[in-house]
Amino acid sequence: MTFAMCVLRKFWLRLATVATLVALAAGAAAAQDDAAAPANHALGRGINLGNALDAPLNATWALHLRGDYFDAIKQAGFNSVRLPVAFYLHTAAEAPYAIDPGFLAQVDWAINQALSRGLVVVLDNHHDVGMERRPDDSLPRLVAVWTQLARHYHDYPDTVYFELLNEPSGALTDAEWAKDAPVLLSAVRNVDAKRTVVIGAAYWNSLDHLGALALPDDRNIIVTFHYYIPLRFTHQGASWMAGADKWKGTAWIGDAAEQATLDHDFDKATQWAAANRRPLYLGEFGAFQAADMESRARWTRAVADAALRRGMSFAYWEFGSSFGAYDPAKLQWRAPLLEALIARGGGDAKP
Repeated sequence: MTFAMCVLRKFWLRLATVATLVALAAGAAAAQDDAAAPANHALGRGINLGNALDAPLNATWALHLRGDYFDAIKQAGFNSVRLPVAFYLHTAAEAPYAIDPGFLAQVDWAINQALSRGLVVVLDNHHDVGMERRPDDSLPRLVAVWTQLARHYHDYPDTVYFELLNEPSGALTDAEWAKDAPVLLSAVRNVDAKRTVVIGAAYWNSLDHLGALALPDDRNIIVTFHYYIPLRFTHQGASWMAGADKWKGTAWIGDAAEQATLDHDFDKATQWAAANRRPLYLGEFGAFQAADMESRARWTRAVADAALRRGMSFAYWEFGSSFGAYDPAKLQWRAPLLEALIARGGGDAKP
């Protein structure tokens, strides 16, 4: 073999090696991408069990969860539940920040009720006043909470997902949340390397802030956002919103302009997801009970269809309170809302 041929052979061998490494890296990246994709697909159509375990202490209006509620959810055709829990109300103020075992047993009961019906569960850390006001001081407490939860649920099925914090807001700006979210994720990953984790952007999980969401190189993350647009419709008459009484009577008719706004917003979220290779979970959407039922059902169907057509999973807000699709007093679904959520209009049973 001549010297020139030898050099050429080495060149091609090195080139083949590089090509192989690139292909392996691409394959590994694709496999990592796939970790969250099937998990998100499994969420399919879901509903929030809100105003129950996330309610303030001794709240007279809290929804008391019952086993037959989980039967109703499964039989209606839902695939998953999002379980909002206010852990900060049931965690010691001083280190080591122990979660009250009696309360944790209630959370266990709810999760097991869902799992026994074949429902996927998103365990949502819902509300944390300390993080919203003083994140630097409160972060160690929340790290301890997630460390405890990761240990406690380590041997639970992989159909239990962890949502680190609902709707970061207040002092949790884009920059602050970009700093804190990876710390919370590490608290989970130090105990459980395989658990699917749900993370949303700051400013109440706004889709407009997805671009500021800084995620580590962890491909078992589902990204969530919430959607209550137009607010004058979805929150008319809501007592906790200033001026909401003036919005009463606002309808949503689904005309070309309203549909265009909806499509624009969901296309924007989809474009971000594609560019960042992240699956999307519409973790909350709903319209308050003061709106007329026809508009509520029309808007709910339009939003659910917009999500499904773009391959997103969703969880309606919420099951049985002031946004509720279910009437606990009558033990029956509010038919227009259930039809809007379950009807096979914009997609199959799952995205």
